[in-house]
Amino acid sequence: MKNTIIPTSAISFLILFSTLVHLNNRHLVAAESTMHTNNWAVLVCTSRFWFNYRHMANTLSLYRTVKRLGIPDERIILMLADDMACNARNKYPAQVFNNENHRLNLYGDNVEVDYRGYEVTVENFLRVLTGRHENAVPRSKRLLSDEGSHILLYMTGHGGDEFLKFQDSEELQSHDLADAVKQMKEKRRFKELLIMVDTCQAATLFNQLESPGVLAIGSSLKGENSYSHHLDSDVGVSVVDRFTYYTLAFFERLNMYANASLTSLFNSYNPNLLMSTAYYRTDLYQRNLEEVPVTNFFGSVMETIHTELAYKAFSNKDFTNEITTPQKKASADVEKHLEPPLTDTKLDNASDITGCPHRLIWNTWQSKLDSIAEMENIVNHGLFFMLLLLAVATCLSF
Repeated sequence: MKNTIIPTSAISFLILFSTLVHLNNRHLVAAESTMHTNNWAVLVCTSRFWFNYRHMANTLSLYRTVKRLGIPDERIILMLADDMACNARNKYPAQVFNNENHRLNLYGDNVEVDYRGYEVTVENFLRVLTGRHENAVPRSKRLLSDEGSHILLYMTGHGGDEFLKFQDSEELQSHDLADAVKQMKEKRRFKELLIMVDTCQAATLFNQLESPGVLAIGSSLKGENSYSHHLDSDVGVSVVDRFTYYTLAFFERLNMYANASLTSLFNSYNPNLLMSTAYYRTDLYQRNLEEVPVTNFFGSVMETIHTELAYKAFSNKDFTNEITTPQKKASADVEKHLEPPLTDTKLDNASDITGCPHRLIWNTWQSKLDSIAEMENIVNHGLFFMLLLLAVATCLSF
């Protein structure tokens, strides 16, 4: 009796498993076919203390660049672990520079810091990525991305072999980052993700990544340091790191309409100038880098909202809001007199064009029910075969 039931139960389990795998594959295909509709940037400075001035300057420099290329503040999450602009040692109060010529104040009037000081923790960083916030957290501090989003994640600070230090008191491990990215992918929080890290041994932070659609670039390999570019004698500390400096030099030649590719960005890094070896991980990324513009991550894209209905309600709204002049009114009256009377068929069509709210609501629900019914059919078939096999097993057991 047991010899008959066990293999039948195993077959039932295999059928259920194959059904779930099929549904998961359908979700993956749907995610890959989703259009790119919006860009987001998460910019993180993880270092405190005055001697880490350059890390804040690095982050503010990238912040200025992505804003100049078109990403608005409402789609940028800026995390600064310390406020160098208001530090008592700062010779230039309320100002931060990334060059000794002091021509560009990075800490101007249009800087919106979302997380500052002790708010910049590993926990809050992971909550931003995964969207697991408390109810009291405002929308301005949330990464409200979706399955059509391209996200730039930039991090700078002090790091080592598979870790990045936060606030000089805790660490983000490589498996923590990989787990957060995996959750983001499962929750459809991005279409493509570019991770850029400027820290010592930055490449090791990508070792545990497994999610598709992820591209990673680090300033140094395992065992290598990431060095500062130059010292500002007036400020008294280094004001920018080499990797970020040459990244900015590349982007200063571009505008939001530029067609420079990711390959051109990666090829611009000279190991002799960086004094380290920039590392790129591309095995999880499906597209050819030569065909991907840098503005796909560092710039803006016009958001497109897809609807199943045509422009019925929209066109009706446009006509009703149009300004009517005496000449337009006279011509409209003439056309009204020349127009033949509506037949029953035309009356039906007219009712569709005006967009009855009940009909529009019904059409929307009908389309949703159709998509749900298609998925339920697959599950029902699997359950039917399971019940059939269990019934046969029960009969054979008597």
